[in-house]
Amino acid sequence: MSLSTFHPLNLAATAFATIFIGFGINAFLRPAHALTFFEFQPPAAAADRAMVDSLMVVYGARDIYMGLVIYAATFLGSKKSLGWTLLAASGVAFVDGFVCWTHGQGQWGHWGYAPVITVVGTLLLGA
Repeated sequence: MSLSTFHPLNLAATAFATIFIGFGINAFLRPAHALTFFEFQPPAAAADRAMVDSLMVVYGARDIYMGLVIYAATFLGSKKSLGWTLLAASGVAFVDGFVCWTHGQGQWGHWGYAPVITVVGTLLLGA
């Protein structure tokens, strides 16, 4: 895709992809810090903390995967495939917010950006 045909919605998609990959790398390297994006506190017991750290690596892998898939759809796929990919990514953000909501805090850290991804994905479906 040449720069002359690079659509502003594609630029937004690459920004989302980069953010997801950054969150994923953070979860690999600093699992306790990544947990703060959910406004959860790391467990005090060493065994419990080890389990949560392992789950944060899974979360990190998920975010890196989402970022790479968004890049692939942006640069190799159609506008519609990118739109559906972004809608799926926004669904993940809505679910993350829901999980936070069930624990009483942190939902708006996810629900704040999920609609933006939804709008960009929807616009790409109509492009």
